[in-house]
Amino acid sequence: MTEAVRTRPARGGGGAARRAERTAVSLETAKYIQRNIPNFEILNDEALEIIEANAETVLAEIGVNFVDNPAALDLWRAAGAEIEGERVRIPRGLARKLCATAPSSFTQHARNPERNVVIGGKNLVLAPVYGPPFVRDAAGGRRYATMQDFQNFVKLGYMSKWLHHSGGTVCEPTDVPVNKRHLDMLLTHMLYSDKPFMGSVTEPSRAQDSIEMCEILFGKDFVQDNTVMTSLININSPLTFDSTMMGALEVFARNNQASIISPFIVGGAMAPVTVAGTLTQVLAEVLAGVAYSQLVRAGAPVIFGAFVTSIDMNSGAPTFGTPEAAHITYGAGQLARRMNLPYRSGGSFCGSKLPDAQAAYETANSLNMALLSGVNFMLHACGWLEGGLVSSYEKFVMDADQLGTLHHLAKGIIMDENGQGMDAIREVGPGGHYLGCQHTQDNFKSAFWRSDLFDYKPFETWDEEGARDTQALATIRVAKMLNDYQQPAIDPAIEAALRAYVDAKKAGMPDAFI
Repeated sequence: MTEAVRTRPARGGGGAARRAERTAVSLETAKYIQRNIPNFEILNDEALEIIEANAETVLAEIGVNFVDNPAALDLWRAAGAEIEGERVRIPRGLARKLCATAPSSFTQHARNPERNVVIGGKNLVLAPVYGPPFVRDAAGGRRYATMQDFQNFVKLGYMSKWLHHSGGTVCEPTDVPVNKRHLDMLLTHMLYSDKPFMGSVTEPSRAQDSIEMCEILFGKDFVQDNTVMTSLININSPLTFDSTMMGALEVFARNNQASIISPFIVGGAMAPVTVAGTLTQVLAEVLAGVAYSQLVRAGAPVIFGAFVTSIDMNSGAPTFGTPEAAHITYGAGQLARRMNLPYRSGGSFCGSKLPDAQAAYETANSLNMALLSGVNFMLHACGWLEGGLVSSYEKFVMDADQLGTLHHLAKGIIMDENGQGMDAIREVGPGGHYLGCQHTQDNFKSAFWRSDLFDYKPFETWDEEGARDTQALATIRVAKMLNDYQQPAIDPAIEAALRAYVDAKKAGMPDAFI
């Protein structure tokens, strides 16, 4: 370090340099989180063994339904399950034995290899909101999502430092026919971002389209040998596997692509009201779903999913950020680790209609819970509003900013020589201050996490600038990020081939809006 840097810089020049650094366009993406903190384990071994035994009882005695899927029934019959109509009863131990071939972790490749992510182990990969049919922003309010909104959210995800993944259906573009919109969404992820992305699951043929578009983007052999997509396979809780989701799962598994096997639980409506009862059903459903993926292709990458919320017994509306949801999320993490599988749960969950205090409280509870529960893949990490019905522009950037705290919490306490700070304590001694000491000068840029959104100015300055609340600041940040967006480079021949594929597929079928 030069002598000039060692001395304290003049206020004007240093301030200008720092302001320039803060306002410069940055396309930096932080590496996926690697935890240096322990997971929070809420269940003891006895409790875990009871839940596991009860889940085996559910599978063996009650069973699960595979609806409108004779081929799935044939696979289960050949594996040794008892089939009665569409009901599959799985002998004790069989599902867990089948699950043993699923990998404990896997790499999802991005078209930019520097953005590859490893899902499993002590890692946490963050992906944005998934599925809302509505969007909201401060100017336009709540409205149906369009393809322009979808493209905007993909761009925001690409520009967000703390997001590692582009996600999937960040909003549902209702201005494009149902049977064609997946093509436009996949093309958007492939062209407007170079982060990993998710495939389409709304119909098995659309999952196949996802595979074929990836073969254009990555190369056919590469896709068969490597995982380039993650997909969300929701179980129709309680204990029902429909042919649409299972058909998509079959396509992804056969082609070595990852599936999140995720019960969709609203406690009190789709699972028991008790934590242990819900965990039993979650485990039974995951065991059956993961086992089926391995029947399709042994070794196919899968993720133990748990989307769990409770229900307000007065209104019937789902609730988020609650203690019960935390207990289930912690417990499901322990069950996933005992199965040696990557774990998906958590997100920026809230039931609020606006990005307000309720949204902030519920979201903070949900994000911190997910970090401590050992989640490896967090879908809905930013942008979720109104119980998942709305993708919010302002909340997207508010949440994405706060994801930086998860990165810093996960680092734990660094205990190397620099972390101990003894040189600083010696240099300052009694009665001094640390602002100008060498240790502070060496570390001040990286010592503390700093929000890129929140206002820490004195009251007078804040008031003079319009007394803007966080939503107002987020509106400004959305506009800046979209204005600063720069599309990542892609081979023109690959882009042309992708566009030709999409055009041909669209031309080959009439529009359908249901």
